[in-house]
Amino acid sequence: MINYPQSDLLKSLPKQFFASLVSKVGKKFEQGYDVINLGQGNPDQPTPVHIVKRLQSASEKPINHKYSPFQGFSYLKKAAAEFYKREYNVDIDPETEVAILFGGKAGLVEIPQCLLNPGDSVLVPDPGYPDYWSGVALAKAEMVMMPLREKNSFLPDYSELTNEQLDGAKIMFLNYPNNPTGAVANEEFFKETAEVGRKHGICIVHDFAYGGIGFDGKKPISFMQTDGAKDIGIEIYTLSKTYNMAGWRIGFAVGNASVISALNLFQDHLYVSLFGAVQEAAEAALTESQECVKELNALYENRRNALITGLQEIGWNVQAPDGSFFAWLKVPEGYSSEEFADLLLEKAHIAVAPGIGFGNHGEGYVRVGLLTSEERLKEAVERIQKLNLF
Repeated sequence: MINYPQSDLLKSLPKQFFASLVSKVGKKFEQGYDVINLGQGNPDQPTPVHIVKRLQSASEKPINHKYSPFQGFSYLKKAAAEFYKREYNVDIDPETEVAILFGGKAGLVEIPQCLLNPGDSVLVPDPGYPDYWSGVALAKAEMVMMPLREKNSFLPDYSELTNEQLDGAKIMFLNYPNNPTGAVANEEFFKETAEVGRKHGICIVHDFAYGGIGFDGKKPISFMQTDGAKDIGIEIYTLSKTYNMAGWRIGFAVGNASVISALNLFQDHLYVSLFGAVQEAAEAALTESQECVKELNALYENRRNALITGLQEIGWNVQAPDGSFFAWLKVPEGYSSEEFADLLLEKAHIAVAPGIGFGNHGEGYVRVGLLTSEERLKEAVERIQKLNLF
């Protein structure tokens, strides 16, 4: 067999840090241990029944057995616009300001390739979703990291960036509610962000993957609600989290028409749109009853409360997240994030994600997913208590 070498482009991609975590957890399962896996970001609940039924009926339609329109069916774009008007009172033109995506990740990886040339720079949150790095690498661009610190509520402090860095940047990635920290953004921050984008000619790309998950009666706000946001940016929404449709690979981008056009053009060369039945199911999710979203939000809030209260009771000084389905927990003194994650896996058979996997400023934390039952979260607390760390 001839062993064909990989291209320089593939070799330039960032290493998948979490592949090693998956391998470690898998070995524990193979050895017969009862591992409580809190390291993943994969929703554990099924897709709501009415969405599944729409897929089932739509899959029988001959029109959906053919190629879909290259840039998606108009009814799904109209559903996305209707969703933004209903949920955020934002007007979106379905034909010029919506791009259908193969999941939110696809859009996030594609956007640097749509707007950047080799050597251009991108502002990236640290810690942040590692696939931002992948898109930048594919575009042969450079990253300028924006530290997210607890003292600033895990929002970037733009005063830390030089004028040269701001003037040189073409894209800024943001993500609120935030993965991995669980922080949320407020109107003042988004207003400041819009001003920075306008002043320095930066396209703001807001990853709104966890937009449907907010706690304590506070609904996460959309960047598109900010005055002038459509002039200087886009927002990427996925149905993966809000509607438990992670495996369906369906999302969309809204906002600046020139950026939406670039995304559509790029995708024209990669795909012939999504299976029509999935598009119909997505329309049902966005336009029909949202009771399932309320129920899911309540489920995550109950899990959050059970976990955080339990950890505080055993002496671990942790803060409750304001949104997303993650908790961002400080590791005890004397451990790196990876060392502490290994300790939990080896001694308590609990898997968590080391913060260093999300960037240098993730060091000192671990990310915990609220993606298992309250009972299992309470059991995790009991196992941690037995380690006598606190």
